[in-house]
Amino acid sequence: MGSVHRVVVLAPDGVYPFDLGIPNRVFGAAGGRYEVLTCTADGRPVRTNADFSITVEHGPEALRTADTVIIPAFDTPEVSRKAATAVAAALAHVAAGTRLVSICTGAFVLAAAGLLDGRPATTHWTLADLFRDWYPQVALDPDVLFVDDGDVLTSAGAASGIDVCLHIVRKDHGSELANRVARICVVPPWRDGGQAQYIEHPVPEATANGTGAARQWALENLHKPLTLVDLAEHSHMSLRTFSRRFSEEVGMSPGRWLIQQRLTRARHLLESTDLAVDDIAGHVGFAGGTSLREHLHAAIGVSPLAYRRTFRGV
Repeated sequence: MGSVHRVVVLAPDGVYPFDLGIPNRVFGAAGGRYEVLTCTADGRPVRTNADFSITVEHGPEALRTADTVIIPAFDTPEVSRKAATAVAAALAHVAAGTRLVSICTGAFVLAAAGLLDGRPATTHWTLADLFRDWYPQVALDPDVLFVDDGDVLTSAGAASGIDVCLHIVRKDHGSELANRVARICVVPPWRDGGQAQYIEHPVPEATANGTGAARQWALENLHKPLTLVDLAEHSHMSLRTFSRRFSEEVGMSPGRWLIQQRLTRARHLLESTDLAVDDIAGHVGFAGGTSLREHLHAAIGVSPLAYRRTFRGV
């Protein structure tokens, strides 16, 4: 993308200040590639869910100029059909083809506007039953951090808004810039959208042996044909114990995590080197170019060469 990409944040009444600030913080760290504006449905101030209100510079007319529209979360007591529909009406200003993004309860607004009908989406896991009751036509998945359905992206609560915004930077400009933005914001550079929203035991007991050392060892040896047995043996655990603890700590299975790490490194090499696809597959531990092609296509829907052309123009 050569020109500056305009992001317009539509602030509902009862908006969470944290969620409202995420787009400006993340996209603002992308070196001038994005411009972020904030508007409300009627141009008037809105209450936050904290002890203050906010005044914005723009009304709904700003939505007409947007390349991406983001709807942040608003307070749960304010989640009602009336409240969601009132904000959704402002989306009539959005031009066709504009990318739409929601954070947490912002998905209720997209659903109220009929923009999620028949599409996969997510929202905060605590509101899944309410969401399904109101919008049964949406294919809701409450177990993931975010869902990328092309021109519509939905994310779960709070910090997952950072994840989806970093994901957008990565889609638009590649892993190198997204990683730089993450470093500036002092957040993890990558959490897979399919990662669990809610991990039952996110921090192992102090007396327990964790899987962190095995994960670090795996990252240092991605070029090798690592197996679950290798990881368990490195942690001095049985397969069953290792798999259980890994899922408790990371929110996904060891096999899925390993594929994710291989793909992350492969994408970086596609963006930053001229290595052949088969060579990259070897560097990151896939059995061959065919395996890399299959996994990359399953993850993001494109071939390695198409991915490389997107970011390198070759």
